Amino acid sequence: MNDKRKIINRYEAVSVEESLRTGQRSLHASKAFQKDEIISSFAAAEERSSPTSLTLQKDDNVHIVLSPSFLQYVNHSCSPSAFFDTTLMQFVALKNIAEGEELTFFYPSAEWEMAQAFDCRCGHHNCLGTISGAAFLSTEVLQRYRLTDFIQRKLAEQKEKRA
Repeated sequence: MNDKRKIINRYEAVSVEESLRTGQRSLHASKAFQKDEIISSFAAAEERSSPTSLTLQKDDNVHIVLSPSFLQYVNHSCSPSAFFDTTLMQFVALKNIAEGEELTFFYPSAEWEMAQAFDCRCGHHNCLGTISGAAFLSTEVLQRYRLTDFIQRKLAEQKEKRA
């Protein structure tokens, strides 16, 4: 089903859109992006010691509220179009993205243990079902994704403990 949407806010390279059917908001490309192109730089508007549904994890006890705030509308997908590089503080295209396409990211790529697990309904043939964070996924699954330096470090620590 093709979901009709209305534009809530338009920015230089992206727009926040709302589904007329569900009311859910999402971030969409206002122009085409090439793979590895920077969609937006970002900063920490605020740091918190524990996760919320609107934060991105940078370290064990560092969860950031994103600025610009439109980045809060990037939804999860098991087949993501973009990645939050929390070292360079850049939101980057993982593939060529067409104008109008929804921008999505793989939540466990930046979240070790999420504040709230959820059942994914991305519809991708490799959909993982329940999304809880990288800590709950196998190394084999995580190898399919680009991961933040923090998540890579956590995986290395986990591997060391098992050795």
